[in-house]
Amino acid sequence: MSEGFVADASVGVAWAVHSQSIEATAQLLDEVASGRPFVVPVLWMFEVANGLLALTRRKRIDALQCARARLALNRLTPAVDDEGARYALTRVSELADKYRLSVYDAAYLELAQRRGVPLASRDTELNKAAKLMGVRTLLWQSRGL
Repeated sequence: MSEGFVADASVGVAWAVHSQSIEATAQLLDEVASGRPFVVPVLWMFEVANGLLALTRRKRIDALQCARARLALNRLTPAVDDEGARYALTRVSELADKYRLSVYDAAYLELAQRRGVPLASRDTELNKAAKLMGVRTLLWQSRGL
């Protein structure tokens, strides 16, 4: 079995909404379905739910698609890291400040570094920060950084 990874909310939304998916996120979802483990901070569910709601409000998906997406994501079984909250006011905030990320994004970065696993994100700034920290990324190609 492949090593685990940290999935951020952009990946969760891509797994549930076809229009947000790319080949790499679809491949990761296939690997998860085949047993590849992934870990998320507690905030992942809230961020994914908010992303789906935002897509609905912007009329990118309808209410039925949103409900189906929530149901599909609810079937996933990520390992939920409950230790990260202890670092919110220290390490996570420091990373957010240093790399100009939201504290939410820095939580994914801190988790990947602490667990020693790659990060799966579609967020360019988060992937840049991961590269600078030496955290391997799964969905981002270096652009000369």
